[in-house]
Amino acid sequence: MQKNAPAIRKARVVVLKTGTTYPDLRAEFGDFDEWFLRGLSEELEITVANAEAGELPGNPEDWDGIVVTGSPAMVSDRAEWSENAGRWLAKAVKSEVPVLGVCYGHQLLAHALGGEAGYHPNGRETGTHEIELLPEAASDVLFRDLPKTFPAQLTHRQSVLRLPEGAVLLGRNRFEPHQAFRIGPCAWGVQFHPEFTDAIMSAYLKVQAPDLIREGLDAEALIAGVKPAPDASSLLARFSRFVQDRIH
Repeated sequence: MQKNAPAIRKARVVVLKTGTTYPDLRAEFGDFDEWFLRGLSEELEITVANAEAGELPGNPEDWDGIVVTGSPAMVSDRAEWSENAGRWLAKAVKSEVPVLGVCYGHQLLAHALGGEAGYHPNGRETGTHEIELLPEAASDVLFRDLPKTFPAQLTHRQSVLRLPEGAVLLGRNRFEPHQAFRIGPCAWGVQFHPEFTDAIMSAYLKVQAPDLIREGLDAEALIAGVKPAPDASSLLARFSRFVQDRIH
């Protein structure tokens, strides 16, 4: 009689929620954490921790992977909850726990590891824009199978102004020189939003339109330029596979 094969353990991943979206978007699409849950693999065991409310989920080593969301907050304000989350992430990187930081998470990761985050000198980047991968991405486990250039959804006013020492730059574009980086063997930051659909991006631009016009940006052209960004979105599935494969 053949014995039953042991059940494969699901990787335990925590999503650090660092803020909440506009009320109208939340009513239609759900909040930041829900967008990530839709993109990450269902094979993961996912927990959401509200970092903005001061929740830090135990020791980083308790987790097989960590995802950090975007936020309307600003890393350079150095709010207590943000600084605490940054120190927690620095421990995760030191312990080689896989991390994927997105937008605010990307900036917080860089800041926590000795880089600098702050307002981009040329203002806001928002809408669907091209990302260019650098040669270093060809050997990176998350980026190596992506095309050299691909569209991605973006909305940010702050950026990583200086990468941490030892970070490997993976992606950029004309506006933003630090679109993606890796530090250590398995911690990544991306300025763009793999969790955004084109519908979410369009909704953001419609809410932002009055501000965009005041800032001298062409809101109508940005809305018309929104398109799907499947290669950028695939990073969530790629990170899921990396985390799940790593525990077996």
